Amino acid sequence: MAPGLFLQLFCVVMILLAAGIFAPKVLMAESEGPAYRIETLEEGLEYPWSLVQLPDGSLLITEKPGRLLRLDADFAGRDLVEGVPELAGVGQGGLLDVVLHPEYGQADNRWVYLSYSKSCSAGFTTALSRYRLQGNRLENGQLLFEARPCGGLTWHFGGRLAFDVNGYLFLTVGDRGERENAQKLDSHWGKLIRLHADGRIPADNPFTGDPGALPEVYSYGHRNPQGLAWNPFDEKLWLHEHGPKGGDELNRIRAGANYGWPRVTHGREYTGGIISEQTHAPGMEPPVQHWTPSIAPSGFAVYDGDSFSEWRGHFLVGALKFRSVYRVQLQAEGGVHEQVLPEPKEHRIRDVRVLTDGLIYLLTDDSDGQLLRLVPNN
Repeated sequence: MAPGLFLQLFCVVMILLAAGIFAPKVLMAESEGPAYRIETLEEGLEYPWSLVQLPDGSLLITEKPGRLLRLDADFAGRDLVEGVPELAGVGQGGLLDVVLHPEYGQADNRWVYLSYSKSCSAGFTTALSRYRLQGNRLENGQLLFEARPCGGLTWHFGGRLAFDVNGYLFLTVGDRGERENAQKLDSHWGKLIRLHADGRIPADNPFTGDPGALPEVYSYGHRNPQGLAWNPFDEKLWLHEHGPKGGDELNRIRAGANYGWPRVTHGREYTGGIISEQTHAPGMEPPVQHWTPSIAPSGFAVYDGDSFSEWRGHFLVGALKFRSVYRVQLQAEGGVHEQVLPEPKEHRIRDVRVLTDGLIYLLTDDSDGQLLRLVPNN
């Protein structure tokens, strides 16, 4: 090839790359099971926290500082959704999870649910509201829940949302850094909350008849749960939570159960000191899996698709600390098989979702956050 022609072709390729014509960016990865590539679908997201897919294929993405974005189904553009709740973007708080009503799109049902941190009389708390999505605007807002008490610390808000197969809505609330509250049933801190979709308290919640307990509480003894998913394969709700220095946990949820924090834990103080001499105790649920050292889990999905059929029924757990995704397979004998999926290792993983195309979508926890997609090489 003549040098002049080569130079012209080189310049054309550089221009196309700069314009994004060759997007999405692709990283090849080999793993136990199917090989896949990693595509970069969107960049320039400010600490994205969660995403959900609308029936038309577009995505809603929350950004922790307080924006809700709507991405086109073909990722060709994005719009700002107006009408988000007034929130307190402090510490680990901000705009957190987003889910749709299970019957979204049927009849006049357009309910979108948001969790977030908000100001209250003595500081901040975890809150849950729902809105009707009309175009790119949230309308008819309803505050469904505020965690009590109000507190001044700015971490461990929890904030993950999930519906179960019966249409009950669950919300995680962290211990807010005051760990003993996780064992107190008259506090929402360190709890899993269960509500009807309109915010009413189910009559069969496990503590509704206890005058010393808050009726929204479904399980307790949690530290800071940031993963929550309904598993259609065993028809159970699963939760993972941050431990301190070690002791991150994966838990199968039972109504009324005590998951132990801080009375039992595999973790230690960040200084290395002992929190509890016990890793298990009578009347407290042991974790199905614990991670020591901590992986800092955030985001949780149960794979139920065709694109990675070998992984059907497996758990996908994002890891902030180790910048990876953990694939967890429950074993018939009660243990787990675990694989760390090959990743760029450049980004903390904040959320993991499986969308209707059966592909796996990730949000990275950065000021210049990304939406990534895992696609099998077949």
